[in-house]
Amino acid sequence: MNKDIIQPPEQCNVAIIGAGPSGLAAATELKKLGVESVIVLEREAQAGGIPRHCMHSPFGLREFKRLYNGKTYANELSRRAIKNGVIICLKSSVIAINKGGILELSTPTGIRTLIAQKVIICTGIRETPRANRLISGQRPMGVLTSGALQSIIHLKHKKPFQRPVIIGTEMVSFSSLLSCRYAGIQPVAMLEKNARITAKWGLQILAKLLGVPIFYKTCLDNIIGKKEVEAVKINIGCAAVKKNSEAIKKVLPCDGVIFTGEFIAESSLLRMGHLDVDPSTGNPVIDQFGRCSDNDYFATGNMTHPVETAGYCWKQGRQTAKQVYASLKGELDQYQRRIHIISTNPIIKYIIPQILTLTVKGDYQSGKHITMNGFQIRVSKAVKGRLSIRSGAKTLVQKKINSLPERRINLEFPSSILSEKDDADIPLQLHFENR
Repeated sequence: MNKDIIQPPEQCNVAIIGAGPSGLAAATELKKLGVESVIVLEREAQAGGIPRHCMHSPFGLREFKRLYNGKTYANELSRRAIKNGVIICLKSSVIAINKGGILELSTPTGIRTLIAQKVIICTGIRETPRANRLISGQRPMGVLTSGALQSIIHLKHKKPFQRPVIIGTEMVSFSSLLSCRYAGIQPVAMLEKNARITAKWGLQILAKLLGVPIFYKTCLDNIIGKKEVEAVKINIGCAAVKKNSEAIKKVLPCDGVIFTGEFIAESSLLRMGHLDVDPSTGNPVIDQFGRCSDNDYFATGNMTHPVETAGYCWKQGRQTAKQVYASLKGELDQYQRRIHIISTNPIIKYIIPQILTLTVKGDYQSGKHITMNGFQIRVSKAVKGRLSIRSGAKTLVQKKINSLPERRINLEFPSSILSEKDDADIPLQLHFENR
């Protein structure tokens, strides 16, 4: 066994599951606030999360006012955490979470138990693989997600193919494009099912500069090849009525397929535990402090919402650390009345927090605590209209929106919700009206 691998202790003040940007930021902030024992549990052999797979920039401007590539940025996060007294336990997987902050771990020396006063879950997200997208064809070599691609290129230093097709145009899709360029791989095309890229406008210029065409309103229909990818069958005009017409299908020669984006929460650990999980998204149900249904557990980073940048997750991790510190001191104990926020409109893809926790008098935030600034909402398709939070027939807060899929929509919390006599069991409703 590697002597540099640190074994988890039996007890600690705060245990953090996941050593990505949000987890390391939370750990560092907790030590700066004076928490004695902060343990980070990471199943991989190296801390840093997804950025350690990325050799391209930009990382670190928000956090350190310096420009890093992903690998250097991940190393800097780890270095600063360790410098502040954080203990990072690598190759330590959490296999069960229990009430009372009791964690069951699989470590290089066997199964162990760690008891923490508070636990922060930062296990992040993962991309939707081929099987979940229901893409037909055989199972040849060369079909990867962008995360697997970056791991193969930047960690294993191998080239899995020469001329792949990239599925999707999210931010991570263009990150894959840069990883391909780094490895000397020339993608054949990028496929986007909508009429414009999912990432912010302007990134399509990067694809053009690198000589990679983007096929809009085009879906992947079939992967051709037995042992290796030989070509893909694409459906041009997949958003049209004649979606299944043979006339709009085309075979595109290539030797690989990269599935990017369509992120889902890495929630397998949660689904085996006692914490409430949003059934439609797999995200943990949290309140405005980042607390889960068990007040000893908090969640932060990309596992609480669709994918955000490393810098955004770093900031959120620091904010969550402040709430955990307040909880350790008993300052959040007054927030116990829970009111749910629900939506039955299929256009609404995500909303966080899903719960507002109130005091007996109906207050949901205090000036001495740094809480979320409001609700974060995502929609499943391009929309234009009005969002509102309602209590029965009463509109508490509303906002005009004109948004595309995967765009963060911020909606402020209502200025007042419930009085001491109101019923917290009646949920608030998130409404959307087309305009």
